[in-house]
Amino acid sequence: MVREMEFRMERAGLIQEGDQVRLKEDTAATMAGIMYYYTIRDALAMSNNTKQRLKNLEGTVSSVREEEGYWTVTVEISEP
Repeated sequence: MVREMEFRMERAGLIQEGDQVRLKEDTAATMAGIMYYYTIRDALAMSNNTKQRLKNLEGTVSSVREEEGYWTVTVEISEP
C-alpha cells in the first residue's frame, strides 16, 4: 500500500520531484489525543498533524506545487 502525505515547504528548490527523503516523527498531545507530525529531514518541510502514524519513515517526492507564498510537497510512502 502506498500512502501520500503533503508537507509545507517555505523556500523554493529545497526538494525536487523524484527525490528520496527521510522523515522525522514527532508527537503532540492535544485535546483530541496524541497527534503525529512529520518533518522531511533536515527541516526542509513539515506535515500537518495526523492521527494515523506512519509505518515507514522514507519516501519519494511525487510532486512539488507552488502555492501563494509556499510550496506543497507530496511524498509517496510505501507501507506494509
